[in-house]
Amino acid sequence: MPLAFHHLAIQCADLDRCEHFYREVLGLAVLKRWPREGGGDRSVWLAMGDGEHAGFLALERAEEQPEPHAWRDGRPGLHLVALRIGPAERRGWEDRLEAAGVQVVHRTRWTIYFHDPEGNRIGLTHHPHDL
Repeated sequence: MPLAFHHLAIQCADLDRCEHFYREVLGLAVLKRWPREGGGDRSVWLAMGDGEHAGFLALERAEEQPEPHAWRDGRPGLHLVALRIGPAERRGWEDRLEAAGVQVVHRTRWTIYFHDPEGNRIGLTHHPHDL
């Protein structure tokens, strides 16, 4: 079996706020909730893609606040989560992000870049297809 995307996990100091962002702003649907001892969620899994082999995004509760960092900080590690959009959807996504108060921090010919509530870099891309 060839390697393929299974899931990505992001640790969130404010799990509720991150879930709201990924569900309400980006439109990802909840697949499963994992409870934590004492109440609330330990983790929320959100659908990424369609079909039997689609992956998911796991939002995991963290105990510490995230460290702020610049768009390109030169540090090693995860730099970006890029999600695929169609070229014709770009304007609609730009409008949706603006309406949600999400600041676009960079644009290229194919990609819109912004941060989630905890500072993780997110991109919406239609590479290699032009508008």
